[in-house]
Amino acid sequence: MTTRYAALLRGINVGGHKRVPMPELRTVLGELGHTDIATHLQSGNAVFRSEDEDESALAHALEQALHQRFGFPVGCVVRSGSYLAAVADACPFPAAELEGKQLHVTYFDRPVESGRFAGVDAQAYLPEAFQLGDRCLYLYAPDGLGRSKLAEALARPRQTEGLTATTRNWNTVAKLVEMTRV
Repeated sequence: MTTRYAALLRGINVGGHKRVPMPELRTVLGELGHTDIATHLQSGNAVFRSEDEDESALAHALEQALHQRFGFPVGCVVRSGSYLAAVADACPFPAAELEGKQLHVTYFDRPVESGRFAGVDAQAYLPEAFQLGDRCLYLYAPDGLGRSKLAEALARPRQTEGLTATTRNWNTVAKLVEMTRV
């Protein structure tokens, strides 16, 4: 039986750096034995089917293949369609009432203890807000991610050290849920 997954690549195709063309990403995924491959946008979102059920192993294999192909490291988070749908369903903010640029999900490569973000004074950033979820963090940034002081605080090295973390706006979150439906 195959599972539908999304591969979320971190930090590619930003400002002309770490260029990974989507056709080549699809080729790499095919060379890894995955099927039913599609990409969304140029920011490193791919969906595919695989018989492998180990998300960490899938991410590691993709990271190695991308490094070999392009010559630079690319952090990857791989998640099943059912996980992506559960994350969307568990959103603590009123997603239907917000613009896609106001709501974001940061996906982590593993569970994150709440103490990791205890040093972030959430009150100091209101009306911006965040909440941890299952291997993810939800961020409400009413003026968008680019202007968010809270996003900046959450991305500091002491908060993300040792993690692979990659953020998607709500429009992309919803699109990936749709693309990974079985």
